[in-house]
Amino acid sequence: MRVRHALTCLGVTLLLVAAASAQRRRDPLTSPEIDQLRDTALEPELRLKLYVKFARARLASLEQMRSDPKTTDRARQTHDCLEDFLAVYDELNDNIDMYVDRKDDVRKPLKAVIEADTEFQAKLRALKGAAGIAPAEAKEYQFVLSNAIETLDSSAEDHRKLMAEQEEAAKHKKKAKNQ
Repeated sequence: MRVRHALTCLGVTLLLVAAASAQRRRDPLTSPEIDQLRDTALEPELRLKLYVKFARARLASLEQMRSDPKTTDRARQTHDCLEDFLAVYDELNDNIDMYVDRKDDVRKPLKAVIEADTEFQAKLRALKGAAGIAPAEAKEYQFVLSNAIETLDSSAEDHRKLMAEQEEAAKHKKKAKNQ
């Protein structure tokens, strides 16, 4: 009986710790951004462009913070900004997958995504190669930066392949319609 009670208490404690740590991680999207996304749920072009806009804003915020001489704890803030960017970018990819699964034509918004991929890759690589960053500072965000670069690289390749597939499908659809 005591063992069962102890295990129950341990289980409840673990659940409370997990819930507390989950609550500490904030949503990278603001309430107005969430409202904008909610309003465009059925419109792939608008929704994907919003995600690109929000990801771009996260990188602009990162650049602004890093160039501000008054910034304190630059390494921690860089880490957090990169995590926010990556969370928004992952949502962008999840939405692309959702629209593709629904058989939506995402060629037009995908062009904007592919252009943004190139821009984002350049900015993240510039951060990685920036001179004058203390090794201790860089170490604090190096993992999340590497993860963001790898995610962008693989996603950019996937986006280009998807564009080619969508273009090919549109050609076949047009050809079948004309016959």
